[in-house]
Amino acid sequence: MNVQKTKWRGEVTGLKVLLWLLLFFGVIFAVNGVMVEAAISTFGGVETKSSYQAGLMFEQNVADAQRQDALHWQVSGTLARDKTGLAVLDISVRDAKGLPLAGLRADAKLAHPANERFDHVISLQAGAIGGAFHGAVKAPAGQWDLIIDLYRGDARLFRSLSRVSLK
Repeated sequence: MNVQKTKWRGEVTGLKVLLWLLLFFGVIFAVNGVMVEAAISTFGGVETKSSYQAGLMFEQNVADAQRQDALHWQVSGTLARDKTGLAVLDISVRDAKGLPLAGLRADAKLAHPANERFDHVISLQAGAIGGAFHGAVKAPAGQWDLIIDLYRGDARLFRSLSRVSLK
């Protein structure tokens, strides 16, 4: 039986083991740091800050939707790009009989579906005809949630949430 001994190129010492462990965990911490930074910088936050409060508001939201449906308002709008590249929103609001509604204030927002930091508020001006609103905003192409709120005074009477595709 012939047994050969292999020569070690370097002796394993306590210092070498310590250095390898420090190097290993240093790489792990560095990668974790990069991943945490990427996660924090790319996530805009949650849609609901408090699930408990949102649950409490559910009945109120249902009642608001029922009051809105009872109005039988006809709200229509168009969102398109103009020649300058702005996203232009035109809204028409009519009552149950088809007559233009005057005395309203409108707010609109293009909400990014995944990151609220990309949201764009559309400044709307009332048109010459009651119930007509017009506004424009610079927004990139993509999928957006168009949120339209109609107010009389401080009371919100109507809310529309639509998924739109902006080219």
